[in-house]
Amino acid sequence: MKRQRLQFYLYIAVALIIIIFSCQKKNNDTIKAQSTKEKVEKLIVIADRFYDNKKIDSAFYYYNEATFICSPVNDAENYISTLNRMAIIQQSHGDYSGSEATIKKALPYAKYVKNQLHIWNLYVTLSVNYLDTYDYKNAILYNEKALHLETKSWKKLAAKNNIGVALIQEKKYTEALHIFLPLETKNDIIKDNDVYASLLDNIGFCYFKVDASEKGLNYMNRALEIRQKEKSAFGLGKSYMHLAEFYQKRDFSLSKKYILLSYKEYSKINYIDGRLSALKIIINNSSNKELKDYSNIYIALSDSIDEVRQKAKNQFAKIKYDSKHEKEENLKLKAYKAENELNLERQKNRNIVSYIIIVLSLCLILILYYYLTSKANREKIEAAYNSETRISKKLHDELANDIYHTMAFAENRNLSLLENKEQLLNNLDTIYSRTRDIARENCTINTDENYALSIREMISGFNTPNINLLINGLDTISWHEIDKTKKTALYRAIQELLVNMKKHSEASLVAIIFKETNKDILINYSDNGKGIDVSKMVLKNGLHNIENRILAIKGKINIESDLGKGFKVFIKFPL
Repeated sequence: MKRQRLQFYLYIAVALIIIIFSCQKKNNDTIKAQSTKEKVEKLIVIADRFYDNKKIDSAFYYYNEATFICSPVNDAENYISTLNRMAIIQQSHGDYSGSEATIKKALPYAKYVKNQLHIWNLYVTLSVNYLDTYDYKNAILYNEKALHLETKSWKKLAAKNNIGVALIQEKKYTEALHIFLPLETKNDIIKDNDVYASLLDNIGFCYFKVDASEKGLNYMNRALEIRQKEKSAFGLGKSYMHLAEFYQKRDFSLSKKYILLSYKEYSKINYIDGRLSALKIIINNSSNKELKDYSNIYIALSDSIDEVRQKAKNQFAKIKYDSKHEKEENLKLKAYKAENELNLERQKNRNIVSYIIIVLSLCLILILYYYLTSKANREKIEAAYNSETRISKKLHDELANDIYHTMAFAENRNLSLLENKEQLLNNLDTIYSRTRDIARENCTINTDENYALSIREMISGFNTPNINLLINGLDTISWHEIDKTKKTALYRAIQELLVNMKKHSEASLVAIIFKETNKDILINYSDNGKGIDVSKMVLKNGLHNIENRILAIKGKINIESDLGKGFKVFIKFPL
């Protein structure tokens, strides 16, 4: 009873220490997340102020700074909404490819957002990009996604309207009418004159295109009346353009009058795309000097907008690059400052660990001194010690040096260079693989009815893009008739074969064949690796362990190999 009580107290002490450290870590993480969120929100406020004052380049800069320090998982709403604002700025300046690249950074983190409005804005911004770049299928796709979100009714109506606009661009006028006509009676649409006039104009244009001219003209004139009252230059430009197209084959002079009015309205607000569209129609309906004059205007306007958009695109790209470069420089400076703080923290942690080790050591000494006297317990302790020593040796021999060299590489190389970054990733992948191998070697083995599945999963775990593993006959073995000790030994033997293969053989193909006879289990292992000289082979480490395991279950093992001719192992043990 005393022994059990002491053990119980020991477990409680260890648990308390773990809980304290976990709580400290969680508190630190929480404080860090809150601190980052506050900085992000301050940067967003500054960026919003610049945006409202039409200082777009400064707004873009501060939005970009906010995304650099924002946590896309813990603060997904700020991250997504900020990227959306940046994408809208790029979109408004004609940088559609840049806008799409910016907004797509937000897509993987939409699942962390609770407020569906941010996702709706994300989808609609993407759809506008696709609409402006003539990718109408994707424009419709993302409006349909926006339509299925849990948002206010007017947002659903807006998404439906956007789908109709995309269908018009695809010249699917009948399908567009099916979208637009049910919206005509919606209160949210009717009470907004700009939206209602746009809807009526689109309906009229669709009717005109499906040869319902009288209906089409009626709707377009109703839209024009509303827009004339509202004095909306953009809306009037659209209405006059549709009417010009309507009268193009009916009344040439009236058509020309409307297209000139459209050009005039678009010029008031300097809407370049609208002016260019109007000029195309004017040019098609002009001749002689008038044709030359309008053609020159079109060329000059087209060249100027291309130049402006390219400058804006370069400007936004430069802001992103400069911010990234500045961040890297700041990190280097902070690294020097943090080094001293890190050393102090390490010393503090060493002291804490020392106290913990002393307390635990005293507890263990008391338990061992009073109660661990039986032979069985001594063997358990010795086995645990041997296991820990083996793991420690593996950690020291296989991982410590690699980690040290990787740290030195990261500190002394410029990681912004692609080759250095790839080398660092390769080093980390090697460390990860070795850690996983050690974990596999010391995991509990399932020897019940799921043994075949367990061994298959273990073997499949060594499958990589560069290594193909073939397993044959595994399910034909009567595993339930085999002793657990033999199954454990076989599992470990195959595991160590695969570990050796991965470390040394450079194989790209491995085959493991299982076969059962009346009295024995046969396993054939082969790979196409670089092989070894069997005459000079010295069994040690993994191969020595494999041989000992098979001999311990009264089995036989035979190794065949030669340099450049792969590696083969034949294992046989009785049922």
